[in-house]
Amino acid sequence: MIPVEEALERVLAVFSPLEAEPVALGDALGRVLAEDVRARVTQPPVAISAMDGYAVRARDVAEVPVVLRRVGEAPAGGAYAGALKPGEAVRIFTGGPVPEGADAVVIQEDTQVQGDLVTVLERAQPGRFVRPAGLDFEKGQVCLAEGHKLTPRDIGLAAAMNVSELSVRRRPRIAVLSTGNELVPPGTDPGPYQIVGSNGPALAAFIAAQGGTAIDLGIAGDSIPAMQAAALRAKDADLLVTTGGVSVGDHDVAKQALAEIGFVTDFWQVAMRPGKPLLFGRIGRLPILGFPGNPVSTVVCAVVYLAPAIAAMLGQSPTAAPPRTALLASDLPLNDHRQDYLRARLAYDSQGNALASPFTRQDSAMLSFLATADCLVVRPPFAPAARAGSRVTIIPLSPDCGV
Repeated sequence: MIPVEEALERVLAVFSPLEAEPVALGDALGRVLAEDVRARVTQPPVAISAMDGYAVRARDVAEVPVVLRRVGEAPAGGAYAGALKPGEAVRIFTGGPVPEGADAVVIQEDTQVQGDLVTVLERAQPGRFVRPAGLDFEKGQVCLAEGHKLTPRDIGLAAAMNVSELSVRRRPRIAVLSTGNELVPPGTDPGPYQIVGSNGPALAAFIAAQGGTAIDLGIAGDSIPAMQAAALRAKDADLLVTTGGVSVGDHDVAKQALAEIGFVTDFWQVAMRPGKPLLFGRIGRLPILGFPGNPVSTVVCAVVYLAPAIAAMLGQSPTAAPPRTALLASDLPLNDHRQDYLRARLAYDSQGNALASPFTRQDSAMLSFLATADCLVVRPPFAPAARAGSRVTIIPLSPDCGV
């Protein structure tokens, strides 16, 4: 067995950023930028008012009250054509261009108006309620960086930058194959000794959440021809993920079936729990990750290996997020030679500290516990016994991380 860190390093060495493709702004949500995005305009293009009121010369309102003469107005989308002279004011509205000669805005609540005469009741320093040109960004400025996954806020920013099309990484195409004579698809009636397969749907959803496109190869029985035929349908994918058939039982035929069609093994078996019988290698240019068949093992392996692989294909750093920690809410015994990923719930104490409570049962077939877990508590090999209150590393499980 090899350690998790080495296994992950060897997986990531195979993947590099995929080619770029253009997408319309309206289709860019959740996509990953393939290049920096520069503003095509300056925002705001000129100095504008942040409030409704009167554009003035600050020196004219240094002492108040003072009466100024209104000489025009500057609405949003319009402008006062002249230059402001001493003793003059221009009625201005939010977003209206500040006239030449003006350097402050007095809000309308601080004035009294009679006809064209405006009595200013409050002083205004230079720059008061004025948004200078380029306050938000300037033409040519990089506002969105390569490798960034686009959010709704980013879409709004790109629109304001006058960008209507973005260059993004192609979505990784990831084929998913479940194996096992005992499996039937969801929605069917299991026969004697059969179970409903959950790994395929879980992986497809995980891949979509990470920014990839899942290719469902269905379920292959525990036979060499069936597995080979299914695997060959993945030839145009960027990655094939299989579940089941990689352990040491008489019916675990994945390694033999793949070897007969050119599979070259990089590694098999990792010192982790769950997920020990993990297989990785390739057929020609097609990388293959073989996950164990137990549902929890599949999801944990997806979090540890598949998510970083997808990030690498999207041009993102697979280890960008800093480690998260929590305090144990209960004691844990010493760990053995395998890195452990314990399903746990999170709560928070009165000081805001995260408290992790690992479930008392950690069976790798129990999806119900995984579905209600908030995190994985990571325990390194040979970790000593830990008392409640000890700090441990956690991997959050949430919609944000696709789990």
